Amino acid sequence: MACPLPIVDLDVLRASVDSPEARAEAVKTAEALIEYGALILRDSTVSEDANERFLDLLEDYFAQDEARLREDLRPEVHYQIGVTLENTEKPKCHSDDACKAVIAALDPAERPLDLEGGHADPKCRFFHRMGKTPPTTDFPSLRMENVTPRAFAATWRQSMDEWGSQIKQAVEGVSEMLAIGLGLERGTFSTAGEYGSHLLAPTATDLAKYGKEGEIFAGFHTDLNFLTIHGRSRFPGLHIWARNTGKRITVKLPPGCLLVQAGKQLEHYTGGLIQAGYHEVVCTRATLDALERRRTDPATAHRPQIRISSTFFWHLSSDETLSPRRFRDETRVSEVVQRERAKIEVAGGEWPDDRYAEGMKVGTLVQEELKHIALFAES
Repeated sequence: MACPLPIVDLDVLRASVDSPEARAEAVKTAEALIEYGALILRDSTVSEDANERFLDLLEDYFAQDEARLREDLRPEVHYQIGVTLENTEKPKCHSDDACKAVIAALDPAERPLDLEGGHADPKCRFFHRMGKTPPTTDFPSLRMENVTPRAFAATWRQSMDEWGSQIKQAVEGVSEMLAIGLGLERGTFSTAGEYGSHLLAPTATDLAKYGKEGEIFAGFHTDLNFLTIHGRSRFPGLHIWARNTGKRITVKLPPGCLLVQAGKQLEHYTGGLIQAGYHEVVCTRATLDALERRRTDPATAHRPQIRISSTFFWHLSSDETLSPRRFRDETRVSEVVQRERAKIEVAGGEWPDDRYAEGMKVGTLVQEELKHIALFAES
């Protein structure tokens, strides 16, 4: 079954931002994120070869022994740089009643495998910061210097920046298309994210250890940033839930494409017009089939059996103030927004923006979300 997510072409915007074709892609971007919380992105400037080199690098890094990995831990800054080891990060549903209510409302056949979210994820992660340092900030613990692993000191930064810069540029293009599609100025979100705590954020799951069908690599959750972008993984297993249907979707990216998902910052900014997309990563039959192909292929049989996600978290600036009321006022003449408002009213509902705190800073939202997933320790 084909993945039903809309495909948006960033090349159209780059060719001529004022063209009717670019406007249509921008509207499609906004509609996709409103209806699904996700979209598939086509961007010819993103290199599949760069993604392959990135996956190789992270496989080699996470194949190191635990003692070497522990050198790169930074729990004192809430694991927001460096490595996070397996069984540390917990899915938000283990501590969030609203998340549990979302699961309960799903058709039983569409529910995630991890119904309670009570266990920490077996995945590891590495955070490599790719944002500009702000002149001043109220959130210094979210702005630490990057960690360079000792065994990769000569090439690490260049290798990480090669892939990270490509998908960062791609997701910033999506933020511009989204702004246009919502009836805002093109640079509304990119300006608000100028000093964002952007993170190249690959995950790693040891398939030799956890490669059993039904194993949960990352439990049911949303992302705390503004937009998340993923390159293609070598191993399937990502499921997302469409906001408009509640159906579980198995993500299958066409060659040369990327996946973009809405995060909590975008949900709060828009007062719930766009909602953060729920997703999980699990070991499926397709995961094991891909593992078997790599085990039996002489060209890859020697490689580590590790599932890497080539993920990037794009943030608004930590000191940016979130104002759902301002968004509502600025989009009063937006065709896309007003059409969605009319749908809600016809269905007998109410615009949900009063559920989102007015005047909260992005850094505060991030810290609150980190507490939910067991990564933020009070000082």
